Amino acid sequence: MKKFCVLLISVSALLAVSQRLTAQAPDISARQARPTIQIAGEQHNPSSPTGILPVQYKAAYGFNQIPNQGQGQTIALIDAYDDPNIASDLAFYASYFHLAPCNLTVMQLGTIQGQGWDLEESLDVEQACALAPAANIVLVEAASDSFSDLLDAVAAASSAPYNATVVSMSWGGSEFNGEQDYDSYFCNIVNGAGQPVTFVASTGNGGHGTIYPSTSPCVIAAGGTTLILRTATPLPDPLQLNYGVETALSGSGGGVSCCEPEPSWQVEACAMYNPNGYRCVPDISADSNPSPGVPVYDTYGYGGWVQAGGMSAPDWASFLTLVNSLRVSQGKGTLSQADADLYALYYMTNNYSTYFHEITSGNNGGCGLDCDAGPYYNLVTGIGSYQANNLAPAMAADTN
Repeated sequence: MKKFCVLLISVSALLAVSQRLTAQAPDISARQARPTIQIAGEQHNPSSPTGILPVQYKAAYGFNQIPNQGQGQTIALIDAYDDPNIASDLAFYASYFHLAPCNLTVMQLGTIQGQGWDLEESLDVEQACALAPAANIVLVEAASDSFSDLLDAVAAASSAPYNATVVSMSWGGSEFNGEQDYDSYFCNIVNGAGQPVTFVASTGNGGHGTIYPSTSPCVIAAGGTTLILRTATPLPDPLQLNYGVETALSGSGGGVSCCEPEPSWQVEACAMYNPNGYRCVPDISADSNPSPGVPVYDTYGYGGWVQAGGMSAPDWASFLTLVNSLRVSQGKGTLSQADADLYALYYMTNNYSTYFHEITSGNNGGCGLDCDAGPYYNLVTGIGSYQANNLAPAMAADTN
């Protein structure tokens, strides 16, 4: 049986791997980030799981047709504060849903517990376990919810000995002047083994608007949708697809950045929103609505099962971990420009509907075009959600 382990990193060791800022960068020690998880009606049921079960989620999006399960890759999930029950909760979750024991390492960078982050941590690691069960999962618990501590955790995740190739961030905070100076944490990063690293961040759950770090042009910005399964009960054939209807989530963050430049690969997609040279978010999306939500097992703050939704960063990060594993099995390197690769496939008009689910209804506010989902790219759901069974081999085949 695989083992769970918790590692406490000293402050001096952490500082040694996180000195990526310039002396001119604005001070962010007082800026706080917030997790993006939500609970349906503030209700939870400690006795049994409710929501879209792991087998149903995988059948909806085509994960069930991807034979590779993330072997040989490491996915890092960045959160704040310590959840002392996270390893035992994940073990129970995996056992309950008949998953193989997932290989979790917890990098604990501080001693303060809880502070409302434990449910986000549980959601992140449990979704990664369900969608990329053969990958090494590293949960990095930042010492606090300050941007400075969270970015220190980001730096530690891809450094030796963990060497994550995909990093998920289910949090963010208001944009600010000078945020570009911190993009050095995400741009052109290679891990301790020399492999390129992909970063994914949630766009927030407050509706129309933008948050950092999802606005960084070196981060894949993940928005949210509401997924309704075609068939409510699990299907008899484990390889059968069960995608039904998907609409934009009203809380999905999105808009045009105040501060970050628009990357070249996004210019055509975002042209109708007149971004004036600034970054548009989100890039992609997936189910994030707490109703129906997914089941999360958290005994630290909730006593058991919770039905929750938390934007799609850990789900997309898990998907990209599968892609990296496929690529390495084919003798290729890990993804070095995943966001650009996604848009390149999006621009292949004849094949767009093969790789993505187009989200054309719903909104995240009352601001008209900028708040409405619609055909192709929009500022609520990006280029859509994944048809993972088709998108994964396409991204694995990319020359990068």
